[in-house]
Amino acid sequence: MADAASAWDREAATFDREPDHGLRDGAVRNAWRTALGARLPPPPARIADLGCGTGSLSVLLAEDGHKVSGVDISAQMLAHARSKAMAHGVSLDLVRGDVAAPAYRAGAFDAIMCRHVLWALDDIDSVLHRWTGLLRSGGTMILIEGQWSTGGGLVADRITNSLRRLGRPARVQSLAANRDLWGREINDDRYMIVS
Repeated sequence: MADAASAWDREAATFDREPDHGLRDGAVRNAWRTALGARLPPPPARIADLGCGTGSLSVLLAEDGHKVSGVDISAQMLAHARSKAMAHGVSLDLVRGDVAAPAYRAGAFDAIMCRHVLWALDDIDSVLHRWTGLLRSGGTMILIEGQWSTGGGLVADRITNSLRRLGRPARVQSLAANRDLWGREINDDRYMIVS
């Protein structure tokens, strides 16, 4: 875990340079607001952003009136997230911790969201079981993942099959063709699973 934290700490200073990481471009920011807003409960929902990184999506959701808690392994990513929250005039509950086993109480959230993190975790079945336990009855899980052109990532069926074994329905929506989400053309498979 220390190696992963150090690696992400090193990435923190330049992480937001990617349009879909920093959400600095208005079109990209609005595309994420629309994509998530249509699938989340109405504000003020309690949302956990698991692997929140520099907090771009956390801030976006807080601006929309949600109560957002973010967890990340990287102290440097969280420092950027705190600065970003302050600059945008929103409040976030940010903690450093293991996203695979976040230290939140059972049933604490109306929704959990995770973007481009699940693919890097071991034992996805156990992780999804723990995350499901964080949700209130009827809560929503939004997982944004992909199969990267670099060879990393996850196929959607791997996640949906695991969720179905947990008794959770799962819908997959392709995100690859939506250039506005990424701020550029992409050549790999990206998707959102809503459960």
